[in-house]
Amino acid sequence: MLGPLCWFLFRAVKRSVWLTSLQCLPSGEPLPPGGLRKPDRSAGRLYQVEYAMEAIGHAGTCLGILANDGVLLAAERRNIHKLLDEVFFSEKIYKLNEDMACSVAGITSDANVLTNELRLIAQRYLLQYQEPIPCEQLVTALCDIKQAYTQFGGKRPFGVSLLYIGWDKHYGFQLYQSDPSGNYGGWKATCIGNNSAAAVSMLKQDYKEGEMTLKSALALAIKVLNKTMDVSKLSAEKVEIATLTRENGKTVIRVLRQKEVEQLIKNHEEEEAKAEREKKEKEQKEKDK
Repeated sequence: MLGPLCWFLFRAVKRSVWLTSLQCLPSGEPLPPGGLRKPDRSAGRLYQVEYAMEAIGHAGTCLGILANDGVLLAAERRNIHKLLDEVFFSEKIYKLNEDMACSVAGITSDANVLTNELRLIAQRYLLQYQEPIPCEQLVTALCDIKQAYTQFGGKRPFGVSLLYIGWDKHYGFQLYQSDPSGNYGGWKATCIGNNSAAAVSMLKQDYKEGEMTLKSALALAIKVLNKTMDVSKLSAEKVEIATLTRENGKTVIRVLRQKEVEQLIKNHEEEEAKAEREKKEKEQKEKDK
């Protein structure tokens, strides 16, 4: 008789703890009578997911641009230290397998867990089928894991959004974005992190569908970062760029060195100065008339 009663009490306590873990309204509000906090069913909101999205909004800017001859990721580096070796250290961009890479915005420790999981999924598929995993299938597999963390008690969502770039034989060059809720989508150009709304607006305006080459995509990425990053002057130390191209039937993922980024920034500044001169000359001609 005592055994079933103990089991019943154990189950009741376990369920109470599980319900308590679902208390995800903003802190500071008074608890309702009874002590348990209930989700806002009328709105259907998951507050922990909203908090994770909010954390991403304060992270460093990351953007991706799809071109005809490749795809790129560009990200803002906030951890700048002269003793860091740029060859071995990458703050925002991670290689996943021979055909894919990703950039992250949010909690770095969460990003490390997810990127390791992405690598494991890709290697298991390669071992089982003896061919690289399709890009969208890898993204979908990770998003299933991210979504599961939004519905179980005692867990919190991963506070990370990711941009994925890749190539496969089915769809060629691809760019995907996923958020903490587990939602994902394919994009031609997109941005996550700080000032992402302004960056997306610029990408909408300047992205030329069907005409975008990797060279013009790099110039556009520098232009967008220069306008959206909270710095007085853009420098190579604060920017990290990776490109994914195809050469001799193989995918090549390359992180640009600091000198290459400096040259891109210099080219952008020259273009800006040239445009400013032309604008002033045009205004002067109109005044003379």
